[in-house]
Amino acid sequence: MNDKFNVTYITFGGHVELNKYRFLYFAIMFTAYTLILCSNSTILCLIWIKKNLHEPMYIFIAGLLLNSVMFSTNIYPELLIDFLSDKQITTHSLCSFQAFIYYSLTGSEFFLLAAMAYDRYVSICKPLQYTTIMKKTTIIVLLGLAWLLPACQLVPSVVMSQSYKICSFTLNGIFCNNAISKLYCDTSRTTYIIYGVFILLNTVFLPLLFILFTYTKIFIICYRSCREVRKKAAQTCLPHLLVLVSFSGLCSYDIIVARLEMNLPKVARFILTLQVVLYHPLFNPIVYGLKMKEISKHLTKLFCEGKLNIWQSSC
Repeated sequence: MNDKFNVTYITFGGHVELNKYRFLYFAIMFTAYTLILCSNSTILCLIWIKKNLHEPMYIFIAGLLLNSVMFSTNIYPELLIDFLSDKQITTHSLCSFQAFIYYSLTGSEFFLLAAMAYDRYVSICKPLQYTTIMKKTTIIVLLGLAWLLPACQLVPSVVMSQSYKICSFTLNGIFCNNAISKLYCDTSRTTYIIYGVFILLNTVFLPLLFILFTYTKIFIICYRSCREVRKKAAQTCLPHLLVLVSFSGLCSYDIIVARLEMNLPKVARFILTLQVVLYHPLFNPIVYGLKMKEISKHLTKLFCEGKLNIWQSSC
């Protein structure tokens, strides 16, 4: 606590042998952040530029990729600075803000996946009504709700956390997530956890149930339909399901370890935490770049043109 400026400082205590490996950590995370920005931004630009990609499914994919960029930008710059700093500290206000953005964008990911599931449901189960239902206004509303609903639900928790009494000033992690609840005294922590469970139900489990319901309906329709319909469903739904399974698995770490206070060795916690911020933001562009036929075709064309330009300039 800095009484002169009334600022409360939090120390990150989740780093492993930072003095020994700080430059290695920095190099790995800087490379990962660069790849995340480049890969996600490339597909985003393709969807923006190519008119044949101006369809609801690709617009939702663009929203998902943009969400990955914002999610990474919330964590990586602070993480990179900490790797090179003598002290890994932040203020309580900044920590609360980072946790707010972290969980807001995590909730948005599930809502965006739910919107994509709804889009696939209408496309496959109600093809004649698709253009009527999935019009421009519907897409804008779904995208707006995907980003606004989780954020609005989290605002009260940020406001409440500013009045909580802090009993510990060392956070068992490398960035601010659910572990921040362990900093508060027992009386404050109970309210924080109860409200956290409420948010978890609204922003994770309800969208997840909706996604499972829509894909169940899709699978039933596909089972009763011809081979062509099943092929189309597999091509468009499989990438979404892969992303959903991947993201749900990583989120389960946050719930089990951080929220339920499971004791893990420091090295294991550090590795799992890095996987949360490394794996998924890179997984999205790989899945959609390889599995979505139209995006893959444009990417191949883009790289071929780039190679041709390099070859011509070198001649």
